[in-house]
Amino acid sequence: MIYPIVKLGNPVLEREAEDVTEFDTPDLRKFLEDMFESMYAAKGVGLAAPQIGFGKKISVIDVSNGQNPEDKLVLINPAILRVEGRQTGEEGCLSIPGFREQVRRGKRVTLRAQDAKGEFWEKTAEDLLARAFLHETEHLYGRLYILHLSALKRELMKRKIVKMQRAGEWD
Repeated sequence: MIYPIVKLGNPVLEREAEDVTEFDTPDLRKFLEDMFESMYAAKGVGLAAPQIGFGKKISVIDVSNGQNPEDKLVLINPAILRVEGRQTGEEGCLSIPGFREQVRRGKRVTLRAQDAKGEFWEKTAEDLLARAFLHETEHLYGRLYILHLSALKRELMKRKIVKMQRAGEWD
């Protein structure tokens, strides 16, 4: 099932999600499949459960866009353990379609999370995957990438979105 992506303005995007406590269930496995399907349909490299309206600490990432099955990652209850270095790159968000901005993030990131069975895993990533770790984990705490922008850029973006809402182009 492909879930619709919720957009900026939906309250689920701006509050902390709940921890996942039940693992290895048919419902969780199906939900994760649906998350990957929804992410690929939206042409994203990551998707957090709040972006499809579910306030749970679950994210999926695939920086290969479905080309390499080994790149599929499930992040449940993730925690950033370490951030090193700096990178600046263009970033967007499926919940803020049509907008992309330069965002400064850590270059090398170590993350700890649980998989669908509840097993803990840890991974250190660089570049795009490091950016995805940070971006998707922040979603689970009610933070969007626009918080890394200047107040002026954020305000200009929000004004454009208000105009789009009035014109019926943003729902």
